[in-house]
Amino acid sequence: MTTTVPAPRTAAALAARHRTTDAALGRVRDAITRLRREKTQVSVAVVARRAAVSRTFLYDHPDARAEVAAAMAEAGERRTQMVTDQDEAREATWRERALNAEDALKAAHAEILAQRTRIGELLGQVRGLEAEWTQETIQRITTENCGSPRSVES
Repeated sequence: MTTTVPAPRTAAALAARHRTTDAALGRVRDAITRLRREKTQVSVAVVARRAAVSRTFLYDHPDARAEVAAAMAEAGERRTQMVTDQDEAREATWRERALNAEDALKAAHAEILAQRTRIGELLGQVRGLEAEWTQETIQRITTENCGSPRSVES
């Protein structure tokens, strides 16, 4: 036996189903918007839970499926950009450290060169003074300064 449903009841049932589907799609859009705002990972399971719909609903309805796929792609791009930005910031820090170390090394080399030059000048003055002194004078000055005689080699 076949039972036929009157047309007005069928139309009302179809309209109710469309309203239910539209409401569910609205909840899906709202859930995706909240996930984006919260910068939370977007997946079919998370959207289904937040929108209070089944995963089957998301897979069966092309509009819902397309919105979830777009949100997942956007989240992936955002994640990639964030990782890239972090890498660039880290690299910039290392680059700055390397430049600072290079500058410090140049300054250290310049100071070492200046000290070597000054030591050379002072050694030249000492040798110049020693040339004018006799061995006895050097021993006498050493004795006066140290308190005991010591042998000084020229």
